[in-house]
Amino acid sequence: MAKGVIQICYRKIIDATSASIWDKYVFEDTYKEFLMQVQQFDQQQKYATFQEILKNTPKADQMHYLVSTAAIGYIRQLNERMPDVVNVFGKPCVPFKNFRFEIIQSHVKNKDLHKVVIYFYSEPITWIDTISHNQLLFAPGDQLEALANRKKVETEMMVLSPNISITSYQQNNSITL
Repeated sequence: MAKGVIQICYRKIIDATSASIWDKYVFEDTYKEFLMQVQQFDQQQKYATFQEILKNTPKADQMHYLVSTAAIGYIRQLNERMPDVVNVFGKPCVPFKNFRFEIIQSHVKNKDLHKVVIYFYSEPITWIDTISHNQLLFAPGDQLEALANRKKVETEMMVLSPNISITSYQQNNSITL
């Protein structure tokens, strides 16, 4: 019997050490956009780091959103599948619609200090079971009714990693945990 319906969040950190081509493009383009936004928020060029700009410039927290626009095209390339979150066969398996972008740190003169994070939020998925303490057996969407009626549902199995968190849970009312 399924445990309930959950949503998960995958936290993807992108910095100068990121290895994949996709990560490198996001890194480069968000850094370029950061430099453009710095011109708007720090016209006197008083500050070198994102943290200094954030602390001393009104409305600088808008830079998270404004810099995120440089990543939108790359996020669309993912075809609504979380990057790096794959099933046991290595295929992307968790659908997402929403994401949140944040600048962790950046520096106007040192690109190597640029670091961003993208939080990907899954669509609802049905948590069927956890196997071997770190493998999640799930079905895309809310499949509780189908499973209660003993209907066949397509499933996926993925290995849980430290960058994955369950962000919401709705217990299956027909079971007691």
